[in-house]
Amino acid sequence: MKEQIVKLIVGNLVEIIPELSEGSVSLDETFVDMGANSIDRAELIMLTLERLDLEVSRIEFVSAQTVNELADLIIQKQQR
Repeated sequence: MKEQIVKLIVGNLVEIIPELSEGSVSLDETFVDMGANSIDRAELIMLTLERLDLEVSRIEFVSAQTVNELADLIIQKQQR
């Protein structure tokens, strides 16, 4: 399950920040260090939640700073 969510997040991140490639995305590097600003991060969260058809407030995900952290939070919300 986590692997699929991580793959979706990475794909969305590359779509939002074209300078990145799927192979260059580190799962534990912060979004900021990968070149994402606050708008990019908000778009990443929104796009990922939409594609997972998960209706949860985006505010609950702002603490996520890395791909792994975001994936873990999404898994927590799906299990509720």
